[in-house]
Amino acid sequence: MKIKSVNPYTEELNWTYDPLSFKDCQQQIELSRAAFEGWSTLSVEERVRYIARAAGVLRQNKRVYAEVITKEMGKPIRESLSEIEKCAWACEYYAENAAGFLKDEVVETEAEKSYISFEPLGVIFGIMPWNFPFWQVFRFVVPALAAGNVCLLKHASNVPGSALEIQKVFLEAGLPDNVFKTLLIDSKTAMKMIDCGLVDGVSLTGSVAAGSAVGELAGKKIKPLVLELGGSDPFIVLEDADVDAAAQMAVKARFINAGQSCIAAKRFIIIEDVVVEFSEKFDEYMQQLKVGDPMDPETDIGPVAKKVFVGELEKVLKDAEKKGSRPKIHGQEHQKGFFFRPALVPAASTDMKVCSLEIFGPIAPVIMVKDENEAVEVANSTEFGLGGTIWSGDPERAERLAKRIKSGFVVVNGMVKSDPRLPFGGIKKSGVGRELSHYGLKEFVNIKTVVVNK
Repeated sequence: MKIKSVNPYTEELNWTYDPLSFKDCQQQIELSRAAFEGWSTLSVEERVRYIARAAGVLRQNKRVYAEVITKEMGKPIRESLSEIEKCAWACEYYAENAAGFLKDEVVETEAEKSYISFEPLGVIFGIMPWNFPFWQVFRFVVPALAAGNVCLLKHASNVPGSALEIQKVFLEAGLPDNVFKTLLIDSKTAMKMIDCGLVDGVSLTGSVAAGSAVGELAGKKIKPLVLELGGSDPFIVLEDADVDAAAQMAVKARFINAGQSCIAAKRFIIIEDVVVEFSEKFDEYMQQLKVGDPMDPETDIGPVAKKVFVGELEKVLKDAEKKGSRPKIHGQEHQKGFFFRPALVPAASTDMKVCSLEIFGPIAPVIMVKDENEAVEVANSTEFGLGGTIWSGDPERAERLAKRIKSGFVVVNGMVKSDPRLPFGGIKKSGVGRELSHYGLKEFVNIKTVVVNK
């Protein structure tokens, strides 16, 4: 079956590609292993020169790459341009810091010399999602390459154009052949690659179901893996918060990328003293969002990435209505394109699908709680543990509560967003392992202890 890229705004076909066979993948892995022998022997300083050049290529062709993103998955062009800039930032960050992160760590013992070295593992296989088609790949690939690994990419089937453009970025940056390679393959072929033990590590960003299946195969072959899975991030507003500022940020935190983000704020947990004020302001700012052509720089929300998502989101809203909420829906209807209008779900409850599932779309449920203890209880009442936000006029109080939130990332008076300088990942069913910072750099290395005696 051909791999197809469809424009979610026009519903027209962008591109079609023939997928590679399993035999093609085996041949590519042999080439990648041969490339590893040379790439891994370069010094870190030599490797990151290529990564630094990639940052320049990204910025030079920023508009081209951003338009590919928007055509393939519907993201507003303004956000697509920002995504490319963030990829360039990650390249520059590791170009500047990887050598220091990978430097041998000397440990004083009774021996003549004791130290820890960080050595690459080999061929690392990335299975990446469509919602941030460039960023998700770069945050996996750049640290892995800097560490001396070579990388293979299986991208989401609806963004093959982005996958091929990423390959071009590294080739234009001068990266040696087969150090990074995009494989246009289906999920069955990807799973077979892991099951046959052809790769040395796996990084997946995707659904819990996909993570569980990949984790089972990688575990069977005793291969290291990083899983960044779903999220249902709480956005807590305490009674002493700046409610207006919280409401403004809530709109950004929920509706960026049309709500199609694992770290989007997905449950708005508000203390009863300020729930009315917050809801009114939240609704007011929602009404200011412009829904429409994602190529228009004034657009805030474009279509969702796939037609099937529209029906799924409609079912979620109907479930909320059936259980007592009266959703407020904003924006004009569109006759064409995979649009779903932004919806506020007041008086939401934890038994609603909008609060119990990971919702990838522009729907925002508001849950009222009586105090901070109930806020924490509701925040933790999910199988996910990726990120969370707390708004309070007392940062020390918010920090105390942050320690009680079961997640990999908590932000006080702001919104959750990944940053190359900070480790990123979750707990519970949000995944295992970390990406970014020096922690992410060391996920796919052999942490080797060396002891030298006289």
